[in-house]
Amino acid sequence: MYDDALLNKSNSEFKRLTGVKKQTYQIMLSILQEQYVLEHKLGGKPNRLCVEDRLLMALEYWREYRTYFHIGNSYGCSESRAFKIVKWVETTLISSRKFTIPGKKKLHTLDKESVILIDVTESPIERPKKKTT
Repeated sequence: MYDDALLNKSNSEFKRLTGVKKQTYQIMLSILQEQYVLEHKLGGKPNRLCVEDRLLMALEYWREYRTYFHIGNSYGCSESRAFKIVKWVETTLISSRKFTIPGKKKLHTLDKESVILIDVTESPIERPKKKTT
């Protein structure tokens, strides 16, 4: 799935497709490649998907909120494997500490011009409990 044509797109098209800038994509990719090398240092079964495809799979999930079933079909893997790949990308990027959201104290000290957007579309809905009579 990974193609050099993706990187040949203009900056605006690349961001529109993946949801991140090219520079951010390159940083994410380098972090994931380093982690992949560390995990497979002593050997092990190689993955069918390259690191670029794994990152694109996660970006596609975050950008479009497609189901793991559909993403898995697009990349030729199962629904459970797509879930594991997206979770691996998430945990690896979060543990690198380069992609973390600042804490509450830091948010209060930001300038008025700074903007932080938080996506809450997957928040549980509070519903009144049914009364049993």
